[in-house]
Parts: sequence; C-alpha cells; structure tokens
Amino acid sequence: MPHALVTGANRGLGLETARTLVQLGWDVTVTARDPVAGGEMARLIGARARFVALDVAAPDAPARAAASLTTPLDALVNNAGTSFDGFDADVARRTLETNYRGAVRTTDAFRAHLTEASNLVMVSSGMGELSRFSPELRRRFLDPALSRAGLDALVAEFVERVASGAHDLGGFPRNAYGVSKAALNAFTRILARELPAGQRVNAVCPGWVRTRMGGSGAPRTLEQGVRGIVWAATLGADGPNGGFFRDGREIEW
Repeated sequence: MPHALVTGANRGLGLETARTLVQLGWDVTVTARDPVAGGEMARLIGARARFVALDVAAPDAPARAAASLTTPLDALVNNAGTSFDGFDADVARRTLETNYRGAVRTTDAFRAHLTEASNLVMVSSGMGELSRFSPELRRRFLDPALSRAGLDALVAEFVERVASGAHDLGGFPRNAYGVSKAALNAFTRILARELPAGQRVNAVCPGWVRTRMGGSGAPRTLEQGVRGIVWAATLGADGPNGGFFRDGREIEW
C-alpha cells in the first residue's frame, strides 16, 4: 500500500488530508507537536494511521522523527504552519521558522525515506503570491538560479528590515505569513531542480478554508481545500514538477 506522511495533522487541513488519503487506500503517518492530540487523531482515523511526534519549528525534531520511520514514503505533505497576531521581528522570525524553515528541515530529514516516484507537497497560500512584492524582489525570488543560500539571504533581509523598525521594508509586504509562503514557494522551485528524475514537488494553495486558522467566515470547506493537496500527493509519473497550484490548476507565483 502507498504510504504518506502529513505534518500538522492533528486538525484542519492536515487531519482532513490524512483522512482522505486513508479513504483512498493509503497508509498514513500523521505528525503533530502535541503527542496526546496527535495520537488521538491517529486513533480516530483508524488502523491505517500511525502517529509520530514532530514539532517542525524545533531544529532537531525532524531528524528524530525520521529516525523512527521504517516504511518508505510515497508522499510527504508539508502542511504544518502557523500565523501570529501582530507584526514585529519576533513574529517574523517565528513565522518563518515554522512555515519556511520547518518545511525545509522536514523535507531534508525525510528525503532518504522517499521512494523513486514520491510526491512532495508544500501547502502554501495565495498570500505568498509575488504580486505583493516589489518588482526587484519578484525578480530575485523568481531567479531560475536562486540557491538555498540566496533564499535564506532574502528571508534574513526581511527579518532585518522588520527588526530595524523602518516603515519602508524595501519592497517586502508587511505580512510575515505572506513572506513565509513566498519563501516556501521559492524553495519548491529550488527543490524541483534538486530532486532525482521520478520524484516531484509542487506547492498547493488550498484557498481560504474554514479552519481554526482560516476562521469560520472563510468561503471554502475542508473538503474543497484538501482536494488540491490530495491531487498533488497522488500524482503519477507524468505529473507536474515545481509548480504552484490551486484545485489542480496552475496559478501565478
């Protein structure tokens, strides 16, 4: 049976993604920071689900979680994410640590467990679309030669500008969540160049979904939001690589 790992799967999009994959006949490893909540969700999903504790914001946690995995992964869904109230350097750092660096370190930790035809999914957001950035920053983020080091430098530049207290952030939006998702999208493009032939990585915007983060006023249901994530996790050999999608359709970076 195919096997997927879904981060941040104790509620919301992660939980619904895990449930849907199990309904499709997959085995699923669900992860969450809280072992009590995560373990309970795995039990509710059923016998095809198992739980592994993982706080993606903790630097050593992904490697520890990966060491406990004994089954190859046909899909890795980097869903864990956060959004904080307010806007200052601490919010910027914490948001990027989870939404961007957490996905990077989790991907790197589990790459050795991927099968030759694995799908990697970065759960992103339209908030990360580069239309919110200055033309110069858009050029830097979209540079086909952008490296991991170059992307880290862009992220560090944003945090430094926020920490300076300047009203002008040099073309960055005043939204740490949006910058973190733009960085995640850029990492998707970088990773697509790194992966061996046969493996695919794509970023997916689920839209504004009624979750604890999205709020009760969001227009989309969990089922609608998860549809594109599951599509990307179950792509075949002829599937796209390095794209940004909503509902299985490519959208603007």
